[in-house]
Amino acid sequence: MAKILLAKLKEALLSVLPITLIVFIISLTPLVDLSVLEIAVFGVSAVFLVLGIGLFNLGADLAMTPMGEHVGSGLTKSKKLKILLSVCFVMGVLITVAEPDLSVLAEQVKAVMNSTVLIVTVGAGVGLFLVIAIMKIVFKKSLSSLLMFFYMMLFAFCAIMIGCGKVDFIPLAFDSGGVTTGPITVPFIMALGVGIANTIGGRNANENSFGLIALCSIGPMIAVMLLSLTTKGDLGYNLPDYSMSANLGTDFWWTLLGTLREVSIALALIVVFFAILQFTVLKLPKRKLAQIAIGIIYTLLGLLVFLTAVKVGFMPVGFKLGQQIAEHNKALVIVLGFILGMVVVLAEPAVHVLNRQVEEITGGGVTKLQMLLALSIGVGISIGLSIIRIICGFSVLYYLVPGYLLSLGLSFFVPKLYTAIAFDSGGVASGPLTSSFILPLAIGACATIAGESGILSLAFGVVAMVAMTPLITIQILGFKAVISSKVRQKITMKRILSADDEQIIYFE
Repeated sequence: MAKILLAKLKEALLSVLPITLIVFIISLTPLVDLSVLEIAVFGVSAVFLVLGIGLFNLGADLAMTPMGEHVGSGLTKSKKLKILLSVCFVMGVLITVAEPDLSVLAEQVKAVMNSTVLIVTVGAGVGLFLVIAIMKIVFKKSLSSLLMFFYMMLFAFCAIMIGCGKVDFIPLAFDSGGVTTGPITVPFIMALGVGIANTIGGRNANENSFGLIALCSIGPMIAVMLLSLTTKGDLGYNLPDYSMSANLGTDFWWTLLGTLREVSIALALIVVFFAILQFTVLKLPKRKLAQIAIGIIYTLLGLLVFLTAVKVGFMPVGFKLGQQIAEHNKALVIVLGFILGMVVVLAEPAVHVLNRQVEEITGGGVTKLQMLLALSIGVGISIGLSIIRIICGFSVLYYLVPGYLLSLGLSFFVPKLYTAIAFDSGGVASGPLTSSFILPLAIGACATIAGESGILSLAFGVVAMVAMTPLITIQILGFKAVISSKVRQKITMKRILSADDEQIIYFE
C-alpha cells in the first residue's frame, strides 16, 4: 500500500508542480504584489494539494471505482430494469445534492433563487439524465443522437431565455453542468457505466461504458434554465471576500470543518446506499468490503485536504492574479489564462481517474499522455477565449453555439468511442480547481475590466468553456487516428499491389 501511495503522490507532484512554479515566477515580477504571507500560504497549500490528490486517487482505486462497478454489474445481473433505474435516479439526486461545488454555486445566486430549491432541482436533473444514460447502455442507443437532441433542446431554452430577458442566467446555467460533475460523483458514475456495460456485453461494450458524465452534465443546465424562467427581477451578484485573511486564523478551522461536513455527507450518502445494496443484492465478500472501507477513508482524507487547500491558498491568489495583472496589461491576462488553463487541468483529481479508465478501456489505443495533452490544450484555449470575452464584453453564446455545433458535427466523423470519451472529458475537466482557481481569476480580471456589475454575465461562463473545448480537441484526436489508420491501410495496399511477382516464393 505504501508503494502505491508513493506512486500516487509522485504523479500528483508532477501535476501540481507546473501551476505552483508559474504562480511563484509571476510573484517575483512587478505585475502582482503578493505578500510574504500569501506566497507562504500558497506554497503550503500546494504541498497539501499534492497530498490530497494522491490520497484521493488511491481512495478512488480502492473504493469509488469498485463500488460503482459492483453496483452497476450487480443490479444489471438482477435483470430488474425498474430497480436499476430507480436506484440510479435516487443515487444521482443524492450524490449531486451533496456535491460541494453545487453548494458554492447556489450560494452565489441565493438573492434571487432559493438555494435549497436550486440544489434539489439540479439534483433531480442529474438523476433523470443518469436514468437516460443507463437506458442508453441497456438499449444500446447512439450517444451522438441523444447528445444532438438534448443540446438542440438546450439552445432552444436559450432562445426562450433571451426572449424573456433572462440573458444573465445563461452563463450560470451552463456553468452548473460543470460543477455538478465533481470529484465525488465522477469516479462512481463512470465505474457504474463500466459495470453495466461489461455485464450487458456486446461488441460495443467499451463505447457504451462512456457517456454517463456527458449526459449527466446536461440535466443541471436545463434545470437551471427552467428555474430562471420562474424568477422575478434581475440576478444580483455580491463579490465575495477573496482576501486570504478570510480563510486563515480562527476562520481556517471553520473552513476545515465546513469542508469536512460537505465531503462526509457526500460520501455517507454513497456508503449508505451501497450498504443497502450490499445486504439486498450484491453480497460481496468481507475481504472486498474491507478494501472498500479503507478506500473510503483515503477518499475522505484526500478530498478534505484537497478542497481545504484550494479554498485557503488557491482562491485568494487566483483572484488577486486576475485583478492585478488586468490593471497592468489586459493582453497579459489572456496569455496567463491560456498558460494556467493548460496546467490547471493536470491537478484535477477526477482527470486522472478518467485518463486511467480510458487507457484501460481502449487497451492503450488512447494513452494517458494523449488525453492529458488534448485536455490541456483544450482548457488552455478555453480560458484564453474567456478572458477575451471579458475584455470585449460579448455573450458566452457566441462561443458555445458554434463550439457545440462543431463538436456535435465531429461526432459523425470520428469513432463513437472518441465522442463518448470527449463529452465525458468536458464534465471532468471542469472540476473543483477550475471553479476555485480559474473562476476567481476570471472574476478578478472582470472586476478590474468591466466592474462588479458585469461579473455574472462575463466572468461566469468560464467553467462552461472549460467543459466545451475538450469535446473538440479529443474528437480531433479521434479524427487524426481515423485519418492515420486510412493512410496506413492505403500505403500497405499500395506496397502489396506494387510488389514484384518474382519475389514470391512458390512451394510445390
